[in-house]
Amino acid sequence: MSSILPAVGLRVWRVGPVALLVRLSAVLILTGMVLLACAIGVGSLVQGTLAMPEATLITALFQPEHLSTSQHYVLWDIRLPRIALALLCGALLGMAGAAMQANTRNGLADPGLIGVKEGATVVVLIVMLMYPAMNLLWRPVVGTLGGLLVAFSVLLIARDPARPRFLLTGIGFSWLLAAGLGVFISTANIRTVQTALLWMAGSLSGSSWPLAAVALGWSLPAVAILLWTHRAGEVVALGETAARGLGVRVGQLSLLRFVASVMLSATAVSCVGSLGFVGLMAPHMTRLVLRSGLLGQWLGSACTGAILVLMADSIGRLAFAPLQLPAGIVIALVGAPFFLLLLWQRRDHF
Repeated sequence: MSSILPAVGLRVWRVGPVALLVRLSAVLILTGMVLLACAIGVGSLVQGTLAMPEATLITALFQPEHLSTSQHYVLWDIRLPRIALALLCGALLGMAGAAMQANTRNGLADPGLIGVKEGATVVVLIVMLMYPAMNLLWRPVVGTLGGLLVAFSVLLIARDPARPRFLLTGIGFSWLLAAGLGVFISTANIRTVQTALLWMAGSLSGSSWPLAAVALGWSLPAVAILLWTHRAGEVVALGETAARGLGVRVGQLSLLRFVASVMLSATAVSCVGSLGFVGLMAPHMTRLVLRSGLLGQWLGSACTGAILVLMADSIGRLAFAPLQLPAGIVIALVGAPFFLLLLWQRRDHF
């Protein structure tokens, strides 16, 4: 057996008592994705209204006391938390999309397309505007509850998440909630509308270290659930009958992964607003370059989602300076044609 594994590109990595079977090519590709995300982040750090040469970054890391007040503020309080939140929320949305597509066996499935995004948006906006003094820590909680409520409503009506009816029902809920948001925008105070529209467009301009910490803290349980269930998910990919024969509780597994993907998406939306199509595009882009099992696809989709959001935010921030275009709008300009292309490829299934 040990002589066969290298021939098919597999290696056994041991970490204490744990042995992992990994594909070397997948590890190299994932490493390249991480390095690409880091390179884009460094490029975004040094560019902007206040130029930051590379030497300034080295000074910031090893001798921060030598930075001017403006440099310290722009670097540590504006750009770094913005980049960190873009990477984190992009990774959450990418992994959520990959998990949802694997769970429903539907390449068009994405929490953002089944009403989760709008459900979280409605609830978070109510909290932001009616209870502005509420602690930031609670925003992802209420957003997740709103997203779960919509997601389970869609699942209850559609019944089978693997059928196109699931996606169509979700789109219907999305439009219904979007109509409610439209009524709110049309009747609310102009200052309230400006705040709501900026947040709903997926802007990262309000990023901060506490917000990034909140997003990370609330996403860890959902990520842990997905990582814990990936082996059982590999078995389910062989067929539900075989999985049940091997002792996998398919119903409970599906519910856990469904809840985890909704939690990831709702957490990202609660922190930065609407970033649509990331969960749809990231898994498909990952499959073009990465041939791996379920865990590799999830990690690759997380890296791809992080790169997409960071690139969109950098383009929106720099291309129209001094004006800033929200990252959600930049992503939608690419994501909408991408979604239409996927629909065209699957036109015989509807």
